[in-house]
Amino acid sequence: MTDQVSSRTVFRWAVVAGLGLLAVSLAASAVFAIRGILVLALVALFIAVSLDPAVRWLTRHRVRRSWAVGLIFAIAFLAVVGLGAALMPPLIRQAASLSADLPGYIDRMVEQSKPLREFGERYGLVSYLQDLAKDLPGRIGANVLGFVRSFFGAVFTALTGIVLTIYFMADLPRMRSGVVRLFPPPGRAHARRTVDVVVDKVGAYMIGNILISLVAGISTFALLTVLGVPFALPLAFVVAITDLIPMIGATLGAVITVLVTVLVDDLWPTTVVVAIFFVLYQQMENYLIAPRILRNSVDLPAIAVLLAALIGGTVLGLVGALMAIPIAAVIKVLASPKIREMDASEEASATAGEGVGPTATEGASQAAGEAASDPG
Repeated sequence: MTDQVSSRTVFRWAVVAGLGLLAVSLAASAVFAIRGILVLALVALFIAVSLDPAVRWLTRHRVRRSWAVGLIFAIAFLAVVGLGAALMPPLIRQAASLSADLPGYIDRMVEQSKPLREFGERYGLVSYLQDLAKDLPGRIGANVLGFVRSFFGAVFTALTGIVLTIYFMADLPRMRSGVVRLFPPPGRAHARRTVDVVVDKVGAYMIGNILISLVAGISTFALLTVLGVPFALPLAFVVAITDLIPMIGATLGAVITVLVTVLVDDLWPTTVVVAIFFVLYQQMENYLIAPRILRNSVDLPAIAVLLAALIGGTVLGLVGALMAIPIAAVIKVLASPKIREMDASEEASATAGEGVGPTATEGASQAAGEAASDPG
């Protein structure tokens, strides 16, 4: 009889475990199937959080949130459309001209540089680059249909993201209140302060990163225009886009610009001046521009920024690399009070072990409480 009961118990537990594994596998499959929508929603949420400081500034000046959201979105939309209308025609024209003239630039550079010609002939690098450059316009023309499909797919995705962003912007206070209500009543005040700090820090980082990229692109365009380098606009656009990538983005944009400059212009003095400019500009960006623009965001160690960017890029590509740093900043905001509380507790224990009076211990405990109540 005991063996039968034991067998039934084991069978029931096996059935429950099997159902649990099945439920987990089905949930994982569902999440994998809708991963594109989830990523799009996450991007829209980050954009909404980035624009929320401007919306709250308007609401503090007695503007209803719905009107504030509409006004901010209209300004952002008009800015994007205006920049696109002003920059896209010359950008497309210069990019097409660069792809068409690239074989001639490679031939000219090889003819002018004997070491490069010998190196390329030895390893077949020059012929490979020439064939690639000659086939580039044909490949672009052959993929016109695929490009049109991708374009309309991107337009649909952008419209969906815009709609999600508007909803998130309009409903962000309710979402924040809902997150706070998930915590027990005694800890809701602390949770509310933590959520406010997280929203502020993420918004400051996202807006600051975009401003830094704009400064990099405008500075590059100004320099290339003064030096008379062809294709200044697409090169500046590449620098602005790559500068959004943490840690390695600025270097990547600089390398691309220097390589194109040495192809389309003289090595001395134009290319050398461009290379020196990027070396100096990156120092200014790291120590002057970025600290001033990102002074309200969370400071992260360089190794944390690099690891976050690598992990995010591996998981979600460029979008993951861009969003990894704010997520790491959120983790630091959430973890900082606990870390300070542990440090204060260890300090209090060490002070008590040395036989110091109760005043110091109480002071350490009070410091721990203050650290726990301050999420920033």
